[in-house]
This record gives sequence, C-alpha cells and structure tokens, in this order.
Amino acid sequence: YGYRRITLELRNRGYVINHKTIRRLMNELGLKCLVRMKKYRSYRGQVGKTTANILERDFHASKPNKKWVTDVTEFHLHGEKLYLSPILDLYNGEIIAYNIEQRPVYPLVSKMLDKAIERLNEGETPILHSDQGWHYQMKQYQFALKKHGIIQSMSRKGNCLDNAVMENFFGLLKSELLYLKKFESVEHFKIELEKYIHYYNHKRIKAKLKGMSPVQYRTHAQVAV
Repeated sequence: YGYRRITLELRNRGYVINHKTIRRLMNELGLKCLVRMKKYRSYRGQVGKTTANILERDFHASKPNKKWVTDVTEFHLHGEKLYLSPILDLYNGEIIAYNIEQRPVYPLVSKMLDKAIERLNEGETPILHSDQGWHYQMKQYQFALKKHGIIQSMSRKGNCLDNAVMENFFGLLKSELLYLKKFESVEHFKIELEKYIHYYNHKRIKAKLKGMSPVQYRTHAQVAV
C-alpha cells in the first residue's frame, strides 16, 4: 500500500490520522509502496463550473443507483497511453458503465455517462461524484446530468480521500492486472482490461458483500425483495 491506502486502512481500524502525516512517517521509516501507480491529473484550473462536495465521503448506499463515483485513470504501455473512465455504484462496488479511449478527450467521459444513464429506472436521481477534472466542468456534461436528474458532486481540490472508493478500484485494477501480466500490445491490454472489469463485476468476491461478487450481491438483494 501507498500512503493513501495506509491512511484508509488505519481509519478502518479506528485511527484517524491525516494522510500528510502518514506520508511523512512512511518517508521517515523508509516504507514505500511496491506497486507504483500513475495518477492521471485532469485538473486544468477553472474551465467551467465546479460544484460542492455533496457526497462528503459517505460511501454507503442503501440501494443501487443512489450514489455513483467516477474518475479517469491512465495506462502507459509500449510507448502509448490508454485512458479508462468508469462509473462505480457505491451500493455494491459494481462498475456500471465505462469507456476506454487512447486520448483523454471529452467523449471519454460523455460516452461513459450515456451508458450509465441507460441503467436508470424511472424516478432514480443518483448523486454522481468526481474530482474537479475539466471533463466534469464542461457545460455539455453538466447539462446531461441535469437533464436526467443526476446530482453532481465534486471533491475538494487536491483531496484524493474524497473519492477514495474509486482510487481503491484503480489500485486493485493495476495491481491485479497491469502489473501481473505481460501484454503484446495496447490493443491486447484493452481486451484484457475489459475481461478484468467483467471478472471484477461478476466473479471477484468481497468480504463486505457477504462473500459475493458485486453482480451476485445486487441480484441476490433484488430476489430477496
């Protein structure tokens, strides 16, 4: 784990310590994350409107399509880059929509959003939380949210813990796929990436989901109702 995930794990165990303190202590002790991730920085200053942090780190959702989180991550392979933009449902940790592009253009996010909107049932108005990246400040993006009754929420600038669940998913993805396998090409990695997301949704069990995968948990809950 790096200092961000160490901070989260300590909080899970009841120790509330600032992430900057954790980073300083780890540096002093010579503790380093064995798997280093490349964080995509989509913040370009004020290019549109930002919104308040409505989610406020309340990562619990009592039902599907109530609270969503999103972010963009970047992969470097064979001298090329690939960008992944997913939406995760906080109810069960399921990736309900995603898009992959070779450049961090606006359709990277807009196509993902279109797929997520198709998952909504009548009357559902989820919170969709992100950082302050330029994609999420765009008029087109914010208009699409309003049109479909989706409530926008944004992290405070420079505070990764405001979107910790998404950060954790990217950490799993990179440590369980990117750093464990060899890929013949970027196209080969893209195929394996899509397979991993399917595996994560349908087969990768979680203790907090009572030993079920995200899809199994959602399906089980719907049958129980």
